[in-house]
Amino acid sequence: MDLQSLANLFATTYNPDPNVQKTGELQIRKIGAQEGMLTALLQIIASDGVELATRQACSVYLKNRVRTSYILPPNPRPDHVPIAQSDRTALKANILPLLSASPSRSVTVQVAATLKDLVANDFPDRWPSLLDDVKRLLGSGDVREVGAGVVAALECVRAFRFRQKADVLPGIIATLFPTLVTIADGMLNTSPSQPASQEIPAMLHLILKTYKTAIIVNLSPHQQSQESLVPWGRLLFRVVEMIVPVEGVPTNEEDRERCEWWKAKKWAYGILGRLFHRFGNPSQLPSPMQKEYGVFAQNFVTAFAPEIFKVYLHQVELYVSGQAWLGKKCQYQIFQFFTECIKPKSTWILLKPHVDNLVANFAFPQLTFNASKQAMWEADPVEYVRASVDEYENFSSPVSGATSFLLSLASNRTKTSFLPMLQFINTVLRSNPTPAQRFGALTMMSVLGPFIVRHPDVKGSIEQFMVQYVLPEFTSQEPYLRSVACEVLGVVTKAGIAWATEENLNNHSRAVALALDDQELPVRVQAALAITELVVIHDSVRDAVSPQVGKVVQDLLKLSDETDLDILNHSMEAMVDRFQNELMPVASQLTARLCESYLRLAREGLAQQNETVPDGIDVESLVSDGDDDKVYGAMGVAKTIGTVVSCIDSSPEILSQVQEVIIPIIRFTLENKLIDLFDNMYDLVDALTFRLHAISPNMWPVFELTYDLFKSDAVDFLDEMLPSLDNFVSYGTDVLKARPDYRSKVLDMYRTAMTSPQLGDNDKINGCKLAESMLLNLHGHVDDQLQDIVTIAADHIDEGETASFRLANLEILVNTVLYNASAALHFMEAYKSGFSRTFFERWFAAINSDNKLPRVHDKKLSILALCKLLEMEAGAIPEGLRDGWPGIVGGALNIFKGLPQAVAKRKVLEDELVEGDDDEDEDETKYLNLEGEEDEDVWDEDSAYLEILAKEGARLREKSEKAETGDDESDISEESEIEEELGFFSPLDNINPYVTFKEALQTFQNQNSALYQAATTMLTVERQTVLMEVVTVANQGDHN
Repeated sequence: MDLQSLANLFATTYNPDPNVQKTGELQIRKIGAQEGMLTALLQIIASDGVELATRQACSVYLKNRVRTSYILPPNPRPDHVPIAQSDRTALKANILPLLSASPSRSVTVQVAATLKDLVANDFPDRWPSLLDDVKRLLGSGDVREVGAGVVAALECVRAFRFRQKADVLPGIIATLFPTLVTIADGMLNTSPSQPASQEIPAMLHLILKTYKTAIIVNLSPHQQSQESLVPWGRLLFRVVEMIVPVEGVPTNEEDRERCEWWKAKKWAYGILGRLFHRFGNPSQLPSPMQKEYGVFAQNFVTAFAPEIFKVYLHQVELYVSGQAWLGKKCQYQIFQFFTECIKPKSTWILLKPHVDNLVANFAFPQLTFNASKQAMWEADPVEYVRASVDEYENFSSPVSGATSFLLSLASNRTKTSFLPMLQFINTVLRSNPTPAQRFGALTMMSVLGPFIVRHPDVKGSIEQFMVQYVLPEFTSQEPYLRSVACEVLGVVTKAGIAWATEENLNNHSRAVALALDDQELPVRVQAALAITELVVIHDSVRDAVSPQVGKVVQDLLKLSDETDLDILNHSMEAMVDRFQNELMPVASQLTARLCESYLRLAREGLAQQNETVPDGIDVESLVSDGDDDKVYGAMGVAKTIGTVVSCIDSSPEILSQVQEVIIPIIRFTLENKLIDLFDNMYDLVDALTFRLHAISPNMWPVFELTYDLFKSDAVDFLDEMLPSLDNFVSYGTDVLKARPDYRSKVLDMYRTAMTSPQLGDNDKINGCKLAESMLLNLHGHVDDQLQDIVTIAADHIDEGETASFRLANLEILVNTVLYNASAALHFMEAYKSGFSRTFFERWFAAINSDNKLPRVHDKKLSILALCKLLEMEAGAIPEGLRDGWPGIVGGALNIFKGLPQAVAKRKVLEDELVEGDDDEDEDETKYLNLEGEEDEDVWDEDSAYLEILAKEGARLREKSEKAETGDDESDISEESEIEEELGFFSPLDNINPYVTFKEALQTFQNQNSALYQAATTMLTVERQTVLMEVVTVANQGDHN
């Protein structure tokens, strides 16, 4: 096809007629894999004679073709054709010139993404000239070529940005970064107001983005050197301190935030923060990083951090005094840096004299009620609630930055900073403040509430503060003050305020109950959150709300539907849990209402998922940036439904009614393949079927859907499906016995789990659990599948990377012996002559070791299977195994020896689990730092967590590197211990192994007296003692 025809074909992909569009896409798919196709596309994209939209469509296709076919996945689809060598050569030869000639930013983005994939796959071995070519562009006098060089440098770094091994990226940095910093330095000499300068900030922004991208994981030796740090540091300070003339940026603040000059500033702040936080802070540097960065960190904190502090402080002074504007993201970065300065002694000494000023003039104003908050409240109260509730989680918000700063001061420098901050709040409230300032002071109070309630010097006065400053705001004319009053009450209640007088508690709880009917939605939301905390902690409030709980729950449901806020689902869960008896009679109606909410959210999420995009070729555009809130909202509602289910399990009749209400949402989710919600749905299926100990007729279609999904889209969801599948087998035995097709489905899931290349050891273990459930629950009805099960397990007898899987697979064969010993041994020999002996060798190796059968279930299963062997008639014992048969008794006694310890260990774990549920006291020390010298380095919970992460990262990297070189010596000894599964229930739980063994031994003596004689004669003194103990316990069991 000639170039013009190909260009015309790509023009159809954005034709308004969907039929033309579809035809064009099908034709492109047909010819897409032909050799020369990508070479032709490169020519079309570079041609100024072709319409821009067509060139863009071609660039999108080029990017996607390279991404999916340059390197084929391990198991490619049959129709997946790799890119021809001639096209690969053409791509590398033309991609940089094409970047220089790009007609628009949208084309540049696609070509740059293509370049990144080429670099990731071919550099350095198959593209040795790349860096020289990029340097040539950077050294060109042509602005477009320099711009292309800057983009190319960024993509070279991005290709290796997450690579833990420092083998490629340091070379790229050492080669390109000296040139980049020189170019950027020259750019700053251009006046921002010059018309030609609009390309300058865009390139400057990209150069700084390149540097920041290069330090995500490591800081290269070149970047640590003075020859790099000094010029880059000088550049970063220049960018931070640069005054951008008004004429150089938009007047609208949001547009200004997005303009290139302020983007460059944001990246400069980001780099300085990253350098200090990850590499330049010696007191917080995790031990695995000390060797590589210890010297750099010491130098940085001594010579560089004080300069950053000085520059940032000056920027804050200019901003606070109104002399300069400061973007929100830059404010956030400044707060982050100041927060990082709190824990190390060397920077705390710099910060300490300025803390009061920064709190009062930089942090506090962020918390006050301002015009933008007012505008959002009026225009979109739901969005206001969402922003205010989640504000602290917004990683670019100055409110979030200010909050983190205050929290760190309170927890890490308590003795110096905490009481002055409280004094500041009191001073504001006593000085006839404006409503907006009162809001700021109470918001600050809300931030510090958990610390105030725990501080020995002030916790006694918090009740008076609530009465004097918070309670009156519940009747304020300003709705935002009513809202913050609810918030403060919720925070201090959750933190554990001790009310000295019941009257004060009642006054506050009545006020917040009235706020549930406030006209303003944000007030109602905060009231709902506060009343929840009061009800959970105070029985008196719970009793007062009890007569009205129906209305309160309805209010919560209405609010939840209005806002889709996940936090309200937590409130609903708490209410349902606290008012179990009151809500029991209306459980079905409540569940129906929750299911309506769930279906609405799920349908909206599904609609977003299925939205079509005009450009059918752009694979990436099919991945919608849609509103994840719908899915998260649905998850929250599903959890609340789960709470309802757990609260009514004492009434099987009501639970059965509720189940019928819930099943349609489960089916809707599975039928529409809403994979993000599968986990929640299978939690519900598990809870319903387990609590009812029965499978209703309407639940069986869920089993069928689960099988179909596992065999198609959800093969990797077996972990989530397993508890439900186990319940189907355990509590649906009558149906499974009558339905061979259902039994075949269960067997097929086991086979798929064991043989699918997509699944690992954990999924295989789950498959084994499913097969075990069949063998234990369907005795006498798995005869037709027994040979298949033996064959699958035998195929994997010595496979698997973990001891857990090897044991799970071995125990399938043990289960077949328990199910039907003679048939199992026959099928083992049919699989391969002598295999039954191989099986016995593996089994007895586990039996005779100290830790290969660690759990109670492992021991009971083997004992009961050995009993089945003892009960076999003499003629049925395979000839090849007869000589080892007497060893069965000794093997069983060896297991019995360790059984009491295993049972005791499990009991301890069960007791700890119960105690753990009751023991929810928080560690007070994580809130306040009242010990030790005030100005010393602080090592807190966050520091310890980063230390753990760094050690684990270092361990995994070392293991990965050893695996690459073939030196990986990790074996079973490195594996984690196989632990008891406290949620695992088995038909074997109710069988007394002592009684069973005693009876089997009697049968053995009666049927095989010669073998019995041999077995008992060869017992050691120790095992004879164990035998007597077993018989004694068995006799006690008989009497019981």
